[in-house]
Amino acid sequence: MTEAQLAPSMLGGAPVSVAVRDVDVRYKVFSDRHFGMRDLVSRGFKNRESTVVHAVKEVSFEVHIGEVVGMVGSNGSGKSTLLRAIAGVQAVHSGSVKVRGAAQLLGVGGALKKELSGYRNVMLGGLASGLTRAEIEARMDGIVEFSGLGDAMARPMRTYSSGMQARLAFSIATLKVPDILLIDEALAVGDKEFREKSLARVEEIRAEAGTVLMVTHNTAEIRRSCSRTIWLEKGVLRADGPTDEVLDLYEAS
Repeated sequence: MTEAQLAPSMLGGAPVSVAVRDVDVRYKVFSDRHFGMRDLVSRGFKNRESTVVHAVKEVSFEVHIGEVVGMVGSNGSGKSTLLRAIAGVQAVHSGSVKVRGAAQLLGVGGALKKELSGYRNVMLGGLASGLTRAEIEARMDGIVEFSGLGDAMARPMRTYSSGMQARLAFSIATLKVPDILLIDEALAVGDKEFREKSLARVEEIRAEAGTVLMVTHNTAEIRRSCSRTIWLEKGVLRADGPTDEVLDLYEAS
């Protein structure tokens, strides 16, 4: 496999779950560095300098149902931006993103309500995913055990460490098998035991015809979980293919 060569599905004729076509993402970043507080008060924010960040540059690939795909690249390479575009929370400048079903974005902190308890967050997350209150209650003991949060489930989320938040967010996101699970470094803050359980759950999702895209700097976890890996660098797709081949290229760079 050569760099920037698009890989075919590792699953033969499996239906396409995510189709990214010539996606280009740009956004403005504003700076106040030349203004003091007095200037900001007198001028407001109208005259702030802005810089256009070209985060993703005409990237194309397909992911098929049942695939677990890793995504690697240095900091600022566009990985998280691309995941947000697939989830529908980041606008694209040009190109298109099409998904089959719903995409669930799981990042550190997630979309949890910090003032509510772990139990209430589970209930809200479960209802949002289409489960009934009775179904959520029936699974609650399993969620508490899986997350390892114990008595902390009764406390407000604002008292949780980042690792505790990530464990609860993952538990909620996988209450039912998502069509597409997008993981953005959310497992990196967990301890080894929780990462092991989470990766086992990722395999269950794959086996139940879910699709997983995983962004992480932990290449050992990608080698273990992903048959295919995409390498982005400075917004450009550098390689897409079998995990060992792509990671060898990435690590050699």
